[in-house]
Amino acid sequence: MAKIILTHEVTGLGAPGDVVEVKDGYARNFLIPRSLATPWTKGAEKDITAIRKARKAREIATLDDAKAIRDSLQSKAVVVTAHAGESGRLFGAVTTAEIADAVKAAGAPSVDKRKIEIGQPIKSVGEYKVSVRLHADVAATLTVKVVAG
Repeated sequence: MAKIILTHEVTGLGAPGDVVEVKDGYARNFLIPRSLATPWTKGAEKDITAIRKARKAREIATLDDAKAIRDSLQSKAVVVTAHAGESGRLFGAVTTAEIADAVKAAGAPSVDKRKIEIGQPIKSVGEYKVSVRLHADVAATLTVKVVAG
């Protein structure tokens, strides 16, 4: 088992700044190469406090605020314009950053791109359901409409 410090939120494992134990291969082959975690060392305590401080500044303060933002997000129409071919297939895929920008352009509260979860890669024109984790207990489901542009 390897002891690591998470630098980004990993679904089912923890939040940034958490110290967790995972299997060696998972840490070595997945988490550390993708910069989702760093190896735990005695000198890393300073890193943990800095990560937690940054996380606290970004997160939504209360459960009521998160529910209000969820209601606001779910009532907005989110439209992403992407380059597509004749058949409606996109050149590339829609990213979480593009969805976050579209949410902001729709007049909804801004959302951190790291909190957006896309089930399947969005590679064609149409409507898709996207989940946004606003709080530990609150998630919003957005309907994202992808149009050719």
